[in-house]
Amino acid sequence: MNVYQIENIKDLIKDNEYVGRGIVTGLSADGKKAVFAYFIMGRSANSRNRVFVEKGDEVVIYPFDASKVEDPSLIIYSPVRKAGKSVVVTNGDQTDTVCEYLAAGKTFEEALETRCFEPDAPNFTPRISAILNFADGFTYKQSILKSGDEKGSVCNRYTFSYTPVAGLGHFIHTYNCNGNPIPTFTGEPERVKIPDEIDVFAEEIWENLNEENKISLYVRYIDLATGKAENRMFNKNK
Repeated sequence: MNVYQIENIKDLIKDNEYVGRGIVTGLSADGKKAVFAYFIMGRSANSRNRVFVEKGDEVVIYPFDASKVEDPSLIIYSPVRKAGKSVVVTNGDQTDTVCEYLAAGKTFEEALETRCFEPDAPNFTPRISAILNFADGFTYKQSILKSGDEKGSVCNRYTFSYTPVAGLGHFIHTYNCNGNPIPTFTGEPERVKIPDEIDVFAEEIWENLNEENKISLYVRYIDLATGKAENRMFNKNK
């Protein structure tokens, strides 16, 4: 097994019915742009009743049909927010926790020490998070908070800190595959190729996510020289 092998992200998702929510962070192939992507999937009517909405630099998830919302607590949140010279991307309201801690001069890790996996037994969905830092060059981290046993009695926290490599991204997602309960993501974030063109990467993800379960996708490329951002957003509900 080649531990340095880099996959096309389509090969990791195209035959996987349910990877849940996913974050990719990395550097474009030409080394000029910081990249992140965030997508959500859903199996229930409550989960599928969502859309991404841009609000400046922030992305917010709203119900597509407010009259059909059953439980907003785990499906309505801001997955993308700027915090000073950082961008925070997560699959839950821990986005706000991280931003609050950064504003207070504390760290990504300190913020997530206060949080745990989601209380949705028996799945105990992991909280996945990423931070892209631009204060001194470009670096990024990813985190996953997941149950340490089938009862949800303990929370294990893992942080992965990366020095960017041109053309390389890291892909972390909440589940390994579909199931009942749904198997939690295991191992290190997967190594995926990051092309130079945002449309190529965004379409590769969107077109290969399971058609029945995919909901929304957001991709951003940030020019490291100018700070200019280019975004793409896809919503199944329109």
